[in-house]
Amino acid sequence: QVQLVESGGGLVQAGGSLRLSCAASERPFSNYAMGWFRQATGKEREFVAAITGSGGNTYYADSVKGRFTTSRDNAKNTVYLQMNALTSEDTAVYYCAKGSASDGMDYWGKGTLVTVSS
Repeated sequence: QVQLVESGGGLVQAGGSLRLSCAASERPFSNYAMGWFRQATGKEREFVAAITGSGGNTYYADSVKGRFTTSRDNAKNTVYLQMNALTSEDTAVYYCAKGSASDGMDYWGKGTLVTVSS
């Protein structure tokens, strides 16, 4: 059973920054892509960002492109989401997820709440 634990959420003012972390129990960590998703109250969960196992390629939703950056430290089994220029639209529970060997995501963390005050 793979465990993913997010941290780093909290309350921040609009225009501010936060860095989320996701620690994974899976080894070798570098074998799997990782993704970030978010779900705002009353809305469906949406894709935010993803990173390949080596960290060589990253992908972003249009809504966060240029403001968010995902990275990973495979030696620490940890993936990060640096969020800058936050707006109230970014308020949500943020989840990290592990890419499956075939398609989609197969394990999810419990999420961390990010609240952006305007």
